[in-house]
This record gives sequence, structure tokens and C-alpha cells, in this order.
Amino acid sequence: MEVRRALISVSNKAGVVEFARGLVELGVEVISTGGTAKTLREAGVPVTYISDVTGFPEILDGRVKTLHPGVHGGILALRNREHLGQLEEHNIKPIDLVAVNLYPFRETVARPGVTLAEAVENIDIGGPAMVRSAAKNFQNVLVVVNPERYDEVLEALRQGEVSGELRLSLALEAFAHTASYDAAIASYLEGLHGGKELFPPTLNISVRRAQELRYGENPHQKAAFYRDPAVAGPCVGNAVQLWGKELSYNNILDLNSAFELVREFAEPAAVIIKHNNPCGCACSSNLADAYRKAYEGDPVSAFGGIVALNRVVDAGTAAEMAKIFLEAVIAPGFAEDALKILKAKASLRLLETGPITGQTSDRLELRKVNGGLLVQEADREVLNRSELKVVTRRQPTAEEMEELIFAMTVVKHVKSNAIVITRGRQLLGVGAGQMNRVGSARIALQQAGEKARGAVMGSDAFFPFNDTVLEAARGGITAIIQPGGSVRDEESIKAADEHGLAMVFTGMRHFKH
Repeated sequence: MEVRRALISVSNKAGVVEFARGLVELGVEVISTGGTAKTLREAGVPVTYISDVTGFPEILDGRVKTLHPGVHGGILALRNREHLGQLEEHNIKPIDLVAVNLYPFRETVARPGVTLAEAVENIDIGGPAMVRSAAKNFQNVLVVVNPERYDEVLEALRQGEVSGELRLSLALEAFAHTASYDAAIASYLEGLHGGKELFPPTLNISVRRAQELRYGENPHQKAAFYRDPAVAGPCVGNAVQLWGKELSYNNILDLNSAFELVREFAEPAAVIIKHNNPCGCACSSNLADAYRKAYEGDPVSAFGGIVALNRVVDAGTAAEMAKIFLEAVIAPGFAEDALKILKAKASLRLLETGPITGQTSDRLELRKVNGGLLVQEADREVLNRSELKVVTRRQPTAEEMEELIFAMTVVKHVKSNAIVITRGRQLLGVGAGQMNRVGSARIALQQAGEKARGAVMGSDAFFPFNDTVLEAARGGITAIIQPGGSVRDEESIKAADEHGLAMVFTGMRHFKH
């Protein structure tokens, strides 16, 4: 195809001068608008102003400038005798290339204190119209919305080899660009609506591919990671990788699990994740000790694990972590001397999230099923001490109550059926993902061994029978925390009373499938 006229109107001006200059060198007439025209002229690139094409000035503070037959007729015309004849009749020239990207709506609404009026002014109208027109007519018009494609397009034009595959690829990217833009606007307006509909009739999701991954959970599965630009706050999606090999699919899953657990604690905490379950978790007065305790909870499983910390990593903590092989570490930050220690391990991935200032704006959890999408609120409920109910004759001591709350915080992040054993703010045993609860309890108690004596047990859901309480008593557990709500609660309470255990009901289940 031959490109004689190009319309360039971009918000993101990266590379636009070089692109326009390359087009001019190929004999292309460049048409432009507003700020883009000014940028090109100042760079010495010859430009035809849009008003000279339409014969009509920009009006309404620039709201109307390209919405004109002189523009859209030139873009949408098929290159056949009938359409070209109509263009000639109305003195319209074809436009063969459209390079447009849209007003920075996402960036505008992400600014603190942005007003509705500012947001509305950054809803682009003419831009999406031109992009869609050009993309619709991709057989005859090149549409470029991504500055990263400029060099590829110029090279194709220089070689005279603008393939159908390239045209289709550019059109696909263009439609994805406008779809994402509209989704961002809908999402913003939905928020202004007061979030009245947590699950609207149409769920607008617009995410951007951050990277293609080597493979998925297994080498035969292809995978990629998409970032949600609408989510603000410290999280895996917004973390910056400072060091190490490329992240894998499983790395990202485990990093997310680790960070979401460690952010639950106010005091210095460390979490070690293996296969999406915590194998180590501890709190202490300092970060290095918290990590040591997390590691000592299950040193075997910790090897090759993912570590999350809720404080800036210091040299002492880094030195402890450097003693074994780890896949990745995620933390609010890393001191320079800590980075020096950890960078000695070439493959260790280091991710920085910035300070943990609370939860992110991401309220929903999505899970794809074949033919549909399951959506739910994220489980961010925390224990309300005033609602905890002691159901046994023996009251837990103040120390036990603190430990029970720690155990319930951890078990919330373990795959169901979930049981944890903790003592001294240290995870000692985990039973995860079993088909029956007593099976999880036996695994957790076996892992904790003699350390279970004097420890507490946490369960993510109620006990359907008293067998888990009996296992806990045999293992030396002194107190149990669980949601309660079983029709056989009285049997479990009776068993706890008979063995001198304290038991607390929370009234809140934490299944994690």
C-alpha cells in the first residue's frame, strides 16, 4: 500500500518527532492538531494544520476539531472507484495513516484531588473516533496507537512491504486501545456512583500485559502477566523488580500470597511461601529475628521458597536469608548494604513495593472457569476482638488469646481445609488442602511435633466432628480458635472441656480454595 497523507495527533509524544520526520522523508504529507502540531513544527517537521484540511476552526476549547467529513471521509473511504469518486466530488483527500493515542484519562484520575470536571475534560472523543475509523478500514489505512510500533511501521514503508498481517495487527491493537480506554472511564464513573453496584451487569476489566512468561504452572502451558493500571498501593502488581532472573508464573502467585499475608501484621513479620501456602510465618521485635523464626518453623520446606517481609530489609536480615536458596524476596524496600549481600546471588529475584500504607484499591478477586468468571470481594476482614466468643469452661490466658489471633490471621491464607499450629508468634505446623479437616490437623500436629505441646491451633472453618479437638488434645494443644457454626459444636466444646482446652469461636469462616 502507498501512504501519501498521515494524520498524527498524540497525547503520548514519545518518538513522534522522529516518526513524523521519517514519514516526511518518504514523501508523506503530515496533518496534525493542537499540541502535536506545535511539537512537530518546533522540531522543524513540515505540518498541515487540521483546520486547513477541514476548512473549519477548532471550537469549544478544542472539543471539536477532527469530527468532520474532511477527516473521517478521508479515513473511511474504500480505495475503490465509487468511494474515491465521492471524495473527489466533495474535495476530500484520502488519509492513509492515522497515528493517534488518547488523552491521559487514567493518569488524570489517578492524581490525588482530581475533580470530576478535570476527569471529564480528559475523556477523548475525536481520538477514539479516528482510531476506530482507521481500524475499521485497516485494509486501506494504517492505524498506529502505540509509539513502540513507529519504527516497525517506518521500516515496512521504506521496504514497500506493508503486509496484511501488519495492518491487521495494528488494527487489533487499536481496538484494544479504545476498549481499554472506555473501560477505564466506565470504571471511574462506577466509582463516582458510590460503588453501589459491587457486581455491575457488565464488568469492565482493562489490564495491560506487563510481560510474557517463559511458561505457566507447567512448561507445556503458555502464560503472561497482566497489570491492572487502575490499582493503587503496594502490591505484587505494582512492585518493581530490582534484581534477579525473570519472574515465573508460579513466582508471581507465591509472591502475591506471601505479601498479602505479611501485610496483615503491624509488628515486624516474615512469611515464607511454598506452593502457595505459608510454610513459615513469624512476628518479632526485629525483622531478622522474625525471619529466623519463620525459617525455623519448617526449614525443609523453606528451601527454594518465596519470602515476604513488611519492613525495609536490613543487612542482618539479608545475611540470614542469604544462607539458603530462595526463589524471591518481596519487601517495602532494601537498604543498600542488604542489596549488596543479596545481589551476590545472581538468580535471586528482589521486588520492592514501597511502604505498606494499607490495602490497595483492588476490592475484587476474579477466578476464571471454563465459560465464565467467578467474582467475589477480597477476604480482608480482620478479627473483631469484641466479637470473639469463648465457648469452653476454661478461658484462654491473655497470652493465649494473642496467639489465637495470630493463628487465625495465618490460617486465613492457607488452602482449605486449613489447620495451623503456632506458638510464640511462630508458625510451627500447617495442614493445607486436605479433603477432611482432621487429616489437616494430623499433618499440622505431626509437623509441629513436640513443639505443639503448649501451642495453639487455628482452623479456617468449623469442626464437623469432635475428632479434631481430640487430636489437638493428644498433641498437647492448649487452646483452639475456629469459626464455630457446626450442628455438632456442642460435641467439640464438650471434648475441649474434658481435656482442659480453651476454645474460641470467631463466627467468621475463611475458606481459601
